[in-house]
Amino acid sequence: MKHIFPAIAMLLLLSCSTQESTDYASLVNPLIGTDYKGNVYPGAQAPFGMVQLSPDNGQPGWDWIAGYFYPDSTIAGFSHTHLSGTGAGDLYDISFLPVTYPLKETAAPLGVHSMFSHEREECCAGYYRVHLDSYGIDVELTATERCGIQRYTYPTDTATVLLNLGKATNWDATTATHIALVDEYTIEGYRYSDGWARGQQVYFRTRFSHPIATMQCDSINIHEGTATKRVAGTARFTFALGRERQLTIATALSGTGNEGAAKNLAAEAPHNDFDLYRRNTQELWNSRLSRIKVKGGTHDEQVCFYTALYRTMIAPTLYCDVDGTYRGADGLNHKSDGWNNYSTFSLWDTFRASHPLFTIIAPECVADMINSFIAHYEQHGRLPVWNMWGSETDMMIGYHSVPVIADAYLKGIKGFDAEKALAACVATANCDTYRGIGLYKELGYVPYDVTDSYNADNWSMSRTLEYAYDDHCIARMAAAMGHDSIAREFYSRAENWRNHYNPATTFMQPRDSKGEFQPEFSPDEYTPHICESNAWHYMWSVQHDIDGLIAHMGKEIFAQKLDSMFTYSPAGNADLPIFSTGMIGQYAHGNEPSHHVAYLFNRIGQPEKTRQYVTQIMRELYRNTPDGICGNEDCGQMSAWYVFSAMGFYPTDPCGGVYELGAPLFPEVTIDLPDGKTFTILCNFELLKNDTVPHLNGKRVKGTAITHRDIIGGGVLEFR
Repeated sequence: MKHIFPAIAMLLLLSCSTQESTDYASLVNPLIGTDYKGNVYPGAQAPFGMVQLSPDNGQPGWDWIAGYFYPDSTIAGFSHTHLSGTGAGDLYDISFLPVTYPLKETAAPLGVHSMFSHEREECCAGYYRVHLDSYGIDVELTATERCGIQRYTYPTDTATVLLNLGKATNWDATTATHIALVDEYTIEGYRYSDGWARGQQVYFRTRFSHPIATMQCDSINIHEGTATKRVAGTARFTFALGRERQLTIATALSGTGNEGAAKNLAAEAPHNDFDLYRRNTQELWNSRLSRIKVKGGTHDEQVCFYTALYRTMIAPTLYCDVDGTYRGADGLNHKSDGWNNYSTFSLWDTFRASHPLFTIIAPECVADMINSFIAHYEQHGRLPVWNMWGSETDMMIGYHSVPVIADAYLKGIKGFDAEKALAACVATANCDTYRGIGLYKELGYVPYDVTDSYNADNWSMSRTLEYAYDDHCIARMAAAMGHDSIAREFYSRAENWRNHYNPATTFMQPRDSKGEFQPEFSPDEYTPHICESNAWHYMWSVQHDIDGLIAHMGKEIFAQKLDSMFTYSPAGNADLPIFSTGMIGQYAHGNEPSHHVAYLFNRIGQPEKTRQYVTQIMRELYRNTPDGICGNEDCGQMSAWYVFSAMGFYPTDPCGGVYELGAPLFPEVTIDLPDGKTFTILCNFELLKNDTVPHLNGKRVKGTAITHRDIIGGGVLEFR
């Protein structure tokens, strides 16, 4: 399709910017990734905010997983919860739509909607605006941490607003709703739903800037097949606006009850000043985004960088009221003691780079996230795998809360009970009935011919490799804490990756319960035994023991296979799965198992190839266009890879703080550290050739990596 994106980007910059180069929020373009496979939403959110207020096109399907798909031209509502770049569609809670009459309406699933065009749409960090062509209404969105703020400008002095709690699409299904009038300005209610987040409960309190003239409540039928299973509440409100013709709507969310939503509204949005909340949120974003300052590069490269940095702070999301009350994984309300509870942990993705990035740019949030893990364990019996809104989805595999916890401990981050955290890690790793862990402990691998209620999708070989990595992280943390017997046990378990290496094929290969490797094996094949990947991708999933993998394979075979990873392309008629995108040979940047692989050339003395491929990925697979993300954003992991790589280093092993060096995208990058220090990366691109020698604080770097301690100690890394 023909994009009008450059014009929109310029309009965005003019409308959102103070015309100062330090207005980092104006460099964020939330429309990047709303086309192709990015699955992101363009709406308004505060950093790590509970509310993600964004437009919904009103259509179901893979392309609309985030509610919005750039090629679409309809808007059916503005809802307050969304997922950023996931592979499963859920949330879309508390959907408002301003209208005038006659209504533009079609059959379900779209229903009442408006047409819109991108020429009259703009957005930046914390702000979204669009013109509803069918009604002549301008809609503006901003958000606090727990509140969504909308401003509607009507063509007349009377206004109508629709609230539809039955709006549901993709995996989401409304189960119960309630709408009640509190006073002439205020309503409250709830929406319960089942979907990816099972048993989700969202309570809300909404205040209008004008008194409600009329309120008409109704309901819609919710069908399962041909049968009506339940009803959901809808409401229509009218207002007399006067000459200003504007209506401001402030909506607070809570997972604990209407009392919690009322507290959140009173604390965060007590007034009807939309511009004030917009300024405050953009100041929050500027404070966060300015922690990394880049100089040089093109305008598009700066937009890509700050949009990526912004997306790393979209999730995890705050999940507690202003007084610390939150709904736990046991379905009961709990109250945190001096820490904020977080949810929306896409850990199979984000343990790789997002969470290591937080230890540099948001260390004050890391302890709260780990306290959230510990609370989840105490309420649920194991650490979170992929949780949101108090619900464990059990999506994906591994127990990747573990590397997040161990990494933080090994980097010296305080504010959580390390003994409790380690105990939670050990207990989770010993849930024998969960996803083949018992067989993994007994056999040293997960066999592909044995399934259980948690193992229906199999992914057996991938489970082994990821369990082995997590076990290594437990061992490192236990050793650092002086728990030697735990360390010995888990260091031994971490060697289990070796049980899948078949020297006859020189690949990791699935095995059955008798120890036999999968027959008729092809490394190109996408099988149910390998998670969203083939054997080429998972060949390298031994992040904790790359030296051991090299020794096991032999350096020559390792080097040959690594070269082939980027040069051996799938057959032209190959039926690739939806997650195999951003392909360079067999390398699939659009999915996470490949993310560290380009940096492995460093480990065999070929850093020039690391620089070559990392640069190619940054320049070709990240663009300032709607289709500028080559795969699911996955709650910040795709963006965290870019942020690290653009700075010139990456955590190939996400636990413990060693960063392999690559190729910076900008001539100068400065990281502001919490204690007032700075870490600056300098690069002379004319000299960035095969003989590049990185220097740290004037001294030549030994090897191809720097450490977390090098960074937080402050100083200068120079590629010269």
